[in-house]
Amino acid sequence: MIYIPNQPGAHRIVGVAVTEIAPFIHWSFFFRAWNLSGKYDGIEAVCDCASCQTSWMQRFSPAEREEAEEAVKLYKDAQELLRRFRDENIISLNVSFGFYKAHSDDDDIVIHGDDGIVRIPTLRQQQPSRDGYCYALSDFVHPVDDYVGVFANTVAGGEDFAAGYEANDDLYTSILIKTLCDRLAEATAEWLHYKVRKEYWGYKADEDISIEEMFKVHYQGIRPAIGYPSLPDQSIIFELDPLLRFKETGIMLTENGAMYPTASVCGLYFAHPQSKYFAIGKIDEEQLEDYARRRGRTPAELRKWLAANL
Repeated sequence: MIYIPNQPGAHRIVGVAVTEIAPFIHWSFFFRAWNLSGKYDGIEAVCDCASCQTSWMQRFSPAEREEAEEAVKLYKDAQELLRRFRDENIISLNVSFGFYKAHSDDDDIVIHGDDGIVRIPTLRQQQPSRDGYCYALSDFVHPVDDYVGVFANTVAGGEDFAAGYEANDDLYTSILIKTLCDRLAEATAEWLHYKVRKEYWGYKADEDISIEEMFKVHYQGIRPAIGYPSLPDQSIIFELDPLLRFKETGIMLTENGAMYPTASVCGLYFAHPQSKYFAIGKIDEEQLEDYARRRGRTPAELRKWLAANL
């Protein structure tokens, strides 16, 4: 089945409300960034009164309570930062996305952009997944007429805000800002994907799941990020600039394909009901040479970008 987007073409939103994104923050990953690996379910209900804190702390063993107390402090400080982000317009949550006609050509994805063809060569697993199949992302695009989405989002302003605290030797607040902005970038990607499924692409308009279920990927479609296991070649990001126009969203690309601000996410959307996340893993010289040919590069050039897969 081909899913035709409700709103095809390019879209950009500058200044998505922090209050709209905050519910999509995955706090477990925020705490892990601070080396706190406990399960802090219900932490949002812990208020300043001693009774609430004591009641919540009782669920932890004595050995775990020190980390739990640290988690409460971090969470409260993060909430205060979110309040400032909301009230003082310190950051801007910007998104760029689009849906285009596309088709697969063997292991390539061919996207028909407004300014011409964008070809995205993909890699294929050489060690089968658990279901016995060796996947490539091109498998989730029909070889004739289909659609593919692209997206990029960023947290503009966070880097400068953190730098001000770092200049005043307040490293705790500087790191807190950076880690919270990282989570806001991921939360924005989660929020946007939800809006894509329900409205902009609309291939799952009747979706009715909780945010917790979204964290577990209990929905149709995927959004593999550039540089991640199923799309490991970070240099692919340069191919997406004609579709996303990064600068207009407040994103700068380094020569290594990294995004600035670092609290940014970029990737592709697939609507296929059987699309799934997977890791490419190791590839052999034969596939490297074939991929290099399709990328218009030499194998030597691509070794830099695919070092983890060789």
